[in-house]
Amino acid sequence: MSDTIVVACDGSDASGRALAFAHARAKQLNAKLLVVHVLEWSPYSFLTPEEIAERHARRTEELARAESAIIGPIIAKYKDQGVAIETAVKYGHVIDTLVATATKAKAVEIISGRTGNSGVMSRVFGSVAGTLAQVSPVPCTIVP
Repeated sequence: MSDTIVVACDGSDASGRALAFAHARAKQLNAKLLVVHVLEWSPYSFLTPEEIAERHARRTEELARAESAIIGPIIAKYKDQGVAIETAVKYGHVIDTLVATATKAKAVEIISGRTGNSGVMSRVFGSVAGTLAQVSPVPCTIVP
């Protein structure tokens, strides 16, 4: 079977639990994991050439940091444990990027952690996990 499960990973404890759950689920289904880390990046249309160069340099640094601090340890931890793992570090709006990635990969499921944040911001704007569950094109599992 060549099913793909997308798992959102941001380096938090919640995403670690989601990854462990996704790994076990992928093993059960003989599926592969696509571990996705999304760096929020809002495009600005009115930037000077210097600002564009600075943003590009920061973006390159952030990609390298995400690869070494988040993706590298995941690969090391789950290497040779019976599940094929691919990774992707992407820029964009978290929900839109996860949905687009899952759609492109023809994923059968998206798995995400829940941080448990019940502050005013998440009540007003909604959480990533809650919104993802509402708009996901495939079944979405939220791991507490």
